[in-house]
Amino acid sequence: MKDPVTGLRLVPHSVEMRREKSHLFLTSNVPLDAVVDRTSDWLHHWASAAPDRVFLSERAGDSWREVTYAQALRQVRAVAAWLLARGLTQDTPIVILSGNSVDHALLSFGAQYVGVPTVPLAEQYSLTPEAHGRLTYVLDKVKPSMAFTDDAGRYASALRLPQFDGVEVVASNSAGAPRDVTAFADLLNGDATVDLDARHATMGPDTVTKILFTSGSTSDPKGVLTTQKMMCTNQAQMASVLPFLKDRPPRICDWLPWNHVFGGSHNVNMMLAHGGTLVIDSGKPTNNLFADTVRNIIEKPGTLSFNVPVGFSLLVQEMKTNAALREAYFRDLDLIFYAGASLPQEVWTGLEDMAREVRGKLPLMISSWGMTETAPATIMLHEPIGRSGVIGVPLPGTEIKLTPDAEMRCELRVKGPNIMAGYFGDPDKTAQAFDDESFLITGDAVRFVDVDDPDRGLTFDGRVSEDFKLLTGTWVQAGKLRIDALEGLRGLAQDVVICGHDRDAIGMFIIPYPDQLRGDNTSQGAVIDPTLQARIEERLREMAHAATGSARRISRAIVLAEPPSLKDGEITDKGSLNVRNIITRRADLLERLYDNEDPALIRV
Repeated sequence: MKDPVTGLRLVPHSVEMRREKSHLFLTSNVPLDAVVDRTSDWLHHWASAAPDRVFLSERAGDSWREVTYAQALRQVRAVAAWLLARGLTQDTPIVILSGNSVDHALLSFGAQYVGVPTVPLAEQYSLTPEAHGRLTYVLDKVKPSMAFTDDAGRYASALRLPQFDGVEVVASNSAGAPRDVTAFADLLNGDATVDLDARHATMGPDTVTKILFTSGSTSDPKGVLTTQKMMCTNQAQMASVLPFLKDRPPRICDWLPWNHVFGGSHNVNMMLAHGGTLVIDSGKPTNNLFADTVRNIIEKPGTLSFNVPVGFSLLVQEMKTNAALREAYFRDLDLIFYAGASLPQEVWTGLEDMAREVRGKLPLMISSWGMTETAPATIMLHEPIGRSGVIGVPLPGTEIKLTPDAEMRCELRVKGPNIMAGYFGDPDKTAQAFDDESFLITGDAVRFVDVDDPDRGLTFDGRVSEDFKLLTGTWVQAGKLRIDALEGLRGLAQDVVICGHDRDAIGMFIIPYPDQLRGDNTSQGAVIDPTLQARIEERLREMAHAATGSARRISRAIVLAEPPSLKDGEITDKGSLNVRNIITRRADLLERLYDNEDPALIRV
């Protein structure tokens, strides 16, 4: 049915809920669309049905490099034949060091065509010397037979690592390479001596396509074995509830990194499944690169927009004064999709107001819940809701297991054909990841929007693993409290870490903005700035006054003089905080946080 607000074909929420003992089980009543066996089935279909339509596009100076579906199929088959002639198999993975690019995509799909897993890694693993420890951890784990980079000179420091001895290095640009490399152009020549079609015919739903490493926010990164079935099922699940995706070929101008499941599986495969066009955005939501994103959107706007909240926030601010961006962005927009965190309501409202101004109606604005282990979408909002914070309802084919506490905060576990079978080379962690009913233990918590009406959906309510008890035995929901604290300290805190395990009160490390740090206001890892401390104290008093009970009241804080360190594992490759490592590494500051005489302490 067509939704009257957006004008799009949508399927309204329809959830079946049953109770068994102390658990609630949720499933979708929506039928699951047909599922293809392999991503190459989509590529073959669109190369025949729309051979001249652009599939991949990336900036090349002042112009664009574009690859049509027919060209993509020819080039993917050439890459696949070359890999097959090299003797690569399911047991010889290819590690990808660099970020999103047309060559990266062609290599990835070529590898999938003949069953060679790729291991796309965060760029900073290679480009930041302090992060080389994470790179070597992964290399030692997967022992790749081949490595790819778009620019061997730029990645030279990583390529010098001894882990690449004996590994064939392929590069789009070989200038400045510290070791012998094979030109990516050679792969496009293919190899006529192999029986490519025979090998491709053996590829099926259980073939491993990627090993995607988690961000390692609580432990070392784990390699998620991602199969054809996981990725193909996930696209069918989303198409089942968002049928407008099938009504016209979608387009995205997207920066989200392909080493993450959101950008690399969710978004890339959505374009391929529906014959869409993927414009690779060379920008990012950072001070240095956001101008590139603005330029790219103006030249190549999408019908769908995927981003994280900080990206949407920067877009709203820029569009207030940039009419060209505003017109291009909203002109043909069907969907705004955010993930990674809750979208601030003022950003949501700003997007709505501008959409009405430009096109007179609203796009569908939604979010979802997923993990690397779930391919990723498992819970999704698929009807207009008018506000931020709701992650939706189970997708067709998935089953959600909820264990509620007395306040109806529910631990979340999931099962379905889009869920991984296990972690690469780690049977113990695989066994620990599932309960005795084969549900994946996510470690996340959710709440019902309305427990009497499951069709209203669920909201995300933090990580169960981040929760802790005070000395009084009171549970503190640290994830939710962090979000509230960031709102209360808006303009004063870049981020915060909630502390208090086995203490008598909740405390907080405050990560300040860089311009709040000066050489004369730091002392032994903490900031001592009477003006800043007074402003924070005032906000903490306001927050404490509104708090309901000791589990919501933050009574003390210290401002950190040293930002979280990527080298020391305090930041994950997603850019999120590794709370456990921060608290462990700064144990001395934790003690000072509970020392009432410390001059850096802010106390209410």
